[in-house]
Amino acid sequence: MAIRILINLARFAVTFLVATVVVFLFMRLVPGDPAQVALGVNASPELLARTRHEFGTDRPLVVQYFDWVGGLVRGDFGTSYVTRADISPLVVDRLQVSLILVLTAMVVALLAAIPLGTIAAVKHRNASGILIGAGSQLGVAIPGFLAGILLVLVFAVGLGWLPAGGWTPPGENFGDFIRRLILPVLALASVQGAILTRYVRSAVLEIMSEDYLRTARSKGLSPTKALLKHGMRNAAIPVITVTGVQIAALIIGAVVIERVFVIPGLGSMLLDAVGNRDLLTVQSVVMVLVAITLILNLVIDVVYTIVDPRMRKSA
Repeated sequence: MAIRILINLARFAVTFLVATVVVFLFMRLVPGDPAQVALGVNASPELLARTRHEFGTDRPLVVQYFDWVGGLVRGDFGTSYVTRADISPLVVDRLQVSLILVLTAMVVALLAAIPLGTIAAVKHRNASGILIGAGSQLGVAIPGFLAGILLVLVFAVGLGWLPAGGWTPPGENFGDFIRRLILPVLALASVQGAILTRYVRSAVLEIMSEDYLRTARSKGLSPTKALLKHGMRNAAIPVITVTGVQIAALIIGAVVIERVFVIPGLGSMLLDAVGNRDLLTVQSVVMVLVAITLILNLVIDVVYTIVDPRMRKSA
């Protein structure tokens, strides 16, 4: 198992290195001069040359790349082309907000999907199972931003129970923090929960037809006890894999949700940087999002190796 974990770590390192090259080159293909954008169209050639030297964009691409990657390793993302502010503390502050939103939404999605998917599988011929299946299919079809808008219309505008947007740090006012977190978390979790519910249902249905569950039932265990004792661990294996993929989708979906609910996370920072053509900030935030996705997938791979006995034996 240790060898497989080391292989996953090596794969993570190689993928991250390739991602830095792709993101760096892609940002260089975007038309426009950062110095020209920062100074305006009426800037003199001398001022443009001085600003390019200040930004470091007049150096060879190879030098720019290694300086940027070296900064990433040290946690130094450079200085914004537009605001001239240090990007690193801004990324750290916004990252905390996005992680709170994404991880809370995924926990809520799993807490809803596991029991609902199991019930839908066990009672797949009953009205309750059919209703859960139809509801999950409807949830998959609704985009996250539309779910957010509908939640705002109902609970913020219509009923007035919750604020429509904004963000309060948990250390400042925890009660207001929870109230402002509920709607964006529900908007993200509703879609992901519906997707995961369908995968849990499929996994449990497949496990219920296995011989070892029939053997457990023949020994006197009830169908529910046999499933919980012998089946759920095997059913969890494909669900863990899908969860890793869905976390990556959740991170991307949070970009839009943060804009809908006016949340100062990485998604809002990325959209603002794109609008201001602050290419270094865009480059840094994209790499942070890529790194988070790769780390989460690495964790899922390690958990998969631990849970699946076949993977441990092959390792």
